[in-house]
Amino acid sequence: MAILSVQNLHVQFKTPFGAVYALRGIDFELAKGEILGLVGETGCGKSVTGRSILRLLDDNAQVTAGRIAFENSDLLRLPESAMREIRGKRIAMIFQDPATALNPLFTIGQQLADVLRAHAPGAAAARRRQSLDLLASVGLPDPAQTAKVYPHQLSGGQQQRAMIALSLAAKPDVIIADEPTTALDVTIQAQILDLLRRLQRERAISVILITHDLGVVAETCQQVVVLYAGRVVEAGAVAAVFPAPQHPYTQGLLAALPRPGSRGSDLKVIPGNVPSGLERIDGCAFAPRCEHVMNRCRARQPAFTSFSAAHHAACFLHEASVCG
Repeated sequence: MAILSVQNLHVQFKTPFGAVYALRGIDFELAKGEILGLVGETGCGKSVTGRSILRLLDDNAQVTAGRIAFENSDLLRLPESAMREIRGKRIAMIFQDPATALNPLFTIGQQLADVLRAHAPGAAAARRRQSLDLLASVGLPDPAQTAKVYPHQLSGGQQQRAMIALSLAAKPDVIIADEPTTALDVTIQAQILDLLRRLQRERAISVILITHDLGVVAETCQQVVVLYAGRVVEAGAVAAVFPAPQHPYTQGLLAALPRPGSRGSDLKVIPGNVPSGLERIDGCAFAPRCEHVMNRCRARQPAFTSFSAAHHAACFLHEASVCG
């Protein structure tokens, strides 16, 4: 059962150079209690998708079409007062860089208390106990001391744990984690991902994990949605997609993953770059970089082909007329 559904989402940005089309019709569903990975290269629309759900886009952004269904509401059409009741309380976000997301002027304890005061009013003593419990739940040592320090006094991994504690404060149903391990070393990355998995299991939270790292998705997620140039090109269960990717872009991403015993020369590189959002794209956006490109790929968008109930890809290679 889907707790969140993104349907035909189109987003563009107004710039001095013209409209930049960031999302060109995104569709996916997040089931209750699962972790869904949103993957693709930089510029494919991952972070814009996450921020669109919470309506945290920049002032020059405009949602031109689509629906974001959360329970019985369309988040895109709620008044801002109603959205404030959902943002943080029902759907929370873990930002990519905790050093900039955390307020440098307030201690970690003060910031937790502010979130609790806004979403779960109660006595100050109760909020303090909740704050210490949250800091302990995310594995921060000596919660009482951590509550007294400012963000710059914590390491990068500790800042990210504090950011996760803030996101959990109001007991949300959904967490959007935007590249939560990008700025961390490998050991700390693994600890943060283990923490997210544990918290997701213990609290039955649904998670959208935005990342460019398919290895992280393989270890952490049940579902994966592959974005390219603002469109979904492949989606399904990780257990179905990763062993047998059906879109050339997904195949290229997986081929570029380093494997034990491989040398640098063994890694496959996808030629070219993600197209600019300024470009009009009539056909498949991946066509200029695809080794299997055909004339039809440049003329129109391919429809999705279903390989199972848990696996879909949009590629002309799988049309009946092409396959024989």
